[in-house]
Amino acid sequence: MTVSYERRDAVAVVTMNRPEYRNAQNSAMTYALDEAFTRAVDDDEVKVIVLAGAGDHFSAGHDIGSPGRDVDTSFERKAVMWWDHVGREGGDLRFAREMEVYLGMCRRWREIPKPTIAMVQGACVAGGLMLAWVCDLIVAAEDAFFADPVVRMGIPGVEYFAHPWMLGPRAAKEVLFTGDRFSAQRAYEWGMVSRVVPRAELEASTFQLAGRITAMPRFGLALAKKAVNQSEDLMGLRAGMDSVFGLHHFAHAHNAEVSSDALAGMDARAMKKASG
Repeated sequence: MTVSYERRDAVAVVTMNRPEYRNAQNSAMTYALDEAFTRAVDDDEVKVIVLAGAGDHFSAGHDIGSPGRDVDTSFERKAVMWWDHVGREGGDLRFAREMEVYLGMCRRWREIPKPTIAMVQGACVAGGLMLAWVCDLIVAAEDAFFADPVVRMGIPGVEYFAHPWMLGPRAAKEVLFTGDRFSAQRAYEWGMVSRVVPRAELEASTFQLAGRITAMPRFGLALAKKAVNQSEDLMGLRAGMDSVFGLHHFAHAHNAEVSSDALAGMDARAMKKASG
């Protein structure tokens, strides 16, 4: 089971459950997450959703190298109205898949009408960063670290390109230009993380915050969330993502022309080595 689900009073807990691969996200996990989020939305007793990662790490990102990688597997599409990527070639394949599984799903989850909290420990990298960013609040352990290293592939950031809005333009450029990790404390200083707590207190602190939120009226929470999201979109978030998604796929196409594949020959091991 790639995702587990439980309810603690009025809080739903959705947990990524591939700890042996640092919760790398394959498509099976993505659609299991969607099923769990839908279950929480449909449960009238749930007022807040907590997203967690089993084991030492929240998520090391998209699965680009584990035995469970399922890039060539079809799933029932949920996020966009487009044809299946399986059996396609080149940009047709990549555009169809990433629009659905990466950008589309993250946008879908951002619009969950109930408050969401990411409970982050250890690695929160690339695709993991996308999952944390779609949540309304982020509570991070002191040992949490964040990064978007995909510029090493010649690609200008992950598909859900929220960097300027989550970090501010200068910090976004530093994160992208260097590919370096940044700490939970730095993320807090940049306004990306809501709270930083000792690792031993992460769960208690997250559920204390969730409990406070559950005291608020459900419809009021939904409207407050929509108000902030709409304001972000008016500040250019959604249009910015659309424009950068095109650059992202231009980079994939360039890599496919001049190197061994659309990822510039970089697999999980090579990315980890390049990150030091």
